Amino acid sequence: MVMRPNDVLTLANEVLIPGWQAEKRNLDLIDQWYRWDPEKVKIPDYADIEQKYLRDLSETPWGGLIVTTIAQQLQAELIRSAEVDDVTALWRPWQRNRMPSRQRALHRSALAYGYAYTTCLPGDTGAVIRGFSPRNMYAVYQDPVVDEYPMYYLRVSGNSYVVVDEEATYTLVMRDGRLEFVTYDLHNVGVAPAVRYSNQIDLEGRTPGEIEPFVPVLKRINKTSFDRMLTQHFNSWKIRTATGLDMPSDPAERARVKMLLRQQDILTGEEGVEFGTLDETPLDGFIKAWESDVEALAAVSQTPAHALTGKMINLSAEAIAEARSMLALKAGERKIGFGDSHVQTLRLASHIEGRTRDAEDFTLTMGWNDLDNRSMSIAADALGKLATSLGIPQEKLWDRIPGVTKEEADAWLRFKKENPSPEAQLALALNTQSNGANG
Repeated sequence: MVMRPNDVLTLANEVLIPGWQAEKRNLDLIDQWYRWDPEKVKIPDYADIEQKYLRDLSETPWGGLIVTTIAQQLQAELIRSAEVDDVTALWRPWQRNRMPSRQRALHRSALAYGYAYTTCLPGDTGAVIRGFSPRNMYAVYQDPVVDEYPMYYLRVSGNSYVVVDEEATYTLVMRDGRLEFVTYDLHNVGVAPAVRYSNQIDLEGRTPGEIEPFVPVLKRINKTSFDRMLTQHFNSWKIRTATGLDMPSDPAERARVKMLLRQQDILTGEEGVEFGTLDETPLDGFIKAWESDVEALAAVSQTPAHALTGKMINLSAEAIAEARSMLALKAGERKIGFGDSHVQTLRLASHIEGRTRDAEDFTLTMGWNDLDNRSMSIAADALGKLATSLGIPQEKLWDRIPGVTKEEADAWLRFKKENPSPEAQLALALNTQSNGANG
């Protein structure tokens, strides 16, 4: 049943917009750490412009690097079904909506903020899939842990507000601080057509991302960097001293005398004049503290330390593999959650396009590109052993070759069917001849 305009306005004003605004305040803070504009290191009010400049120089976009390191492991490339062999129709909405490239932004948003969404609505040529950041979309679930789809959701773009429930899409606009109803369009999907992508979700519906839990560590790293920048700028060289030396009374002359001292000059003075130096402040302690903070960030975020520091010296192949194993486990967990959401999106697209069997296929799984730095020969050898030792049809393994997409594997299969080998042609001819003789 379509909501009346007043009911839509009440829902938007009392539930959706206040909920979105409260959530966005927290997401905006996360976004600052994700998009290299973090909270500033606190300095005294009397700090000069030089110190403020050094504070800005000390900031490093660690949050974005953590998200990127995981996101680069996630590339969905095909879908598999245990019920049907031909999944071409299932996969077509993915390709038509350019999801092979658009999935990257979707994954990054879910990793950074903790969750993101796709929406799936009827279009002129089939289901239209779009990704949305939680900063621009807010969904309400009756049970945020169990429910596949929300009761309704809100999309925000400038002064335009779109409310969607299981029946229709309602367009609202903000004019002079007042929300006004514009129009509605029936979509007839039967559910509020939004799919949530959770970085992590617990049994209370909480979805932490890859930024928020590590903000204290990120603050500590920036503070340590700032302390080192201050010391490097003001106290990293020896200071020459002279006591008992008469200096000109004129300020300009005093400044000129200070500038006369060059590297090869020898200081001389009358009796009672003493020369000396004040040692520079060593930077080793600051550097070690910084390295310790970065290592702590690597440990708690399951990010290889060399991915953050860039140091590859004295690291054996085994050490690198061990360091990457934690990242692989983390990426593998994300593939389970994101893959399930991708499958849900494609089942929803099937429902919209009237393919009931595909929409009810709960055996679907998402296949991910193997981005491990293994040689083609190693992968081919492993897949060959699976085919010979376990009797798995070779054609079923083609799309598991690293770097080979589903489309390429399908093209190989079509070519094989259209161009059978001489042995297959001979077997077909003998079989035909035998059948003719028996007939």
